[in-house]
Amino acid sequence: MSAPRILSLGEVLWDLLPEGAQFGGAPANFACHAALLGAEVAILSAVGDDPRGKEAVDILSQCGLDVSLVQVLADAPTGTVGVSLDAAGKPTFTIHEGSAWDNVAWTPEVETRVQEASAVYFGTLGQRGDVSRTTIRRALDVAKAAGIPRVLDVNLRAPFFDDALIRESIAQCSILKLSDDELSQVAAACGIDTTGTIEETLRALLEQNSLDLAVMTRGAEGALLASATESVDQPGIPVEVNDTIGAGDAFTAAMIVGLLAGKSLTDIARQACERASATCAHAGAVPTS
Repeated sequence: MSAPRILSLGEVLWDLLPEGAQFGGAPANFACHAALLGAEVAILSAVGDDPRGKEAVDILSQCGLDVSLVQVLADAPTGTVGVSLDAAGKPTFTIHEGSAWDNVAWTPEVETRVQEASAVYFGTLGQRGDVSRTTIRRALDVAKAAGIPRVLDVNLRAPFFDDALIRESIAQCSILKLSDDELSQVAAACGIDTTGTIEETLRALLEQNSLDLAVMTRGAEGALLASATESVDQPGIPVEVNDTIGAGDAFTAAMIVGLLAGKSLTDIARQACERASATCAHAGAVPTS
């Protein structure tokens, strides 16, 4: 069976950690993990014409990505994010504005690559800038018309979201992935009551938006996956945590690669949690060896 073709849309940036800069951005992290898992992955993003941009493209290439859709902009810097970690290794982000990834332009090549994809991945943060939001949504319209799975990985980073963005993004997706920290905010944006169980809330999101799959990760406690016909409650995989940056992105990559390979939801949940756990064991979002 040929490898699935995945197109990742959104930010490429650097997390400025206390110990130094680490490559990041949820779409970039996701793309690297999906490529390392054997998928053919391209990323649509933008970097500045600067040393960080060059290094980011080099890292993407080293992970096996097709970087031909990464735009290099002379008038905007490669994105950076200030990151501080609490005692449990959980990050807090300060996302710097006016970055290259806010200005990803539409090209005819993008439309071609969307139509060739087995799945398209996007997030909420990548839609912060008007130019990139227009490009991402145009790509999603093409994918939707072609019946291509569209994977939304919710990443709510204040102040770069509102209820309308949440609703509009979910309307564009067929697979929804969010974290336990984001569930109540997403449900409220969609007018969904959260007084029931977590599974009931996920299933309400699934049914309201005609989704194929709704998934909630919950850190060390694992994940809950709900489709129209089944639910899987997957416990976490114990690990000694270095940091949790990129764990959710690794989870999503393993989940999508598993879905495209036709694996059972039970196997997908376990393997995705294993991948997320392994990411927590090393520094940064993507393994360097």
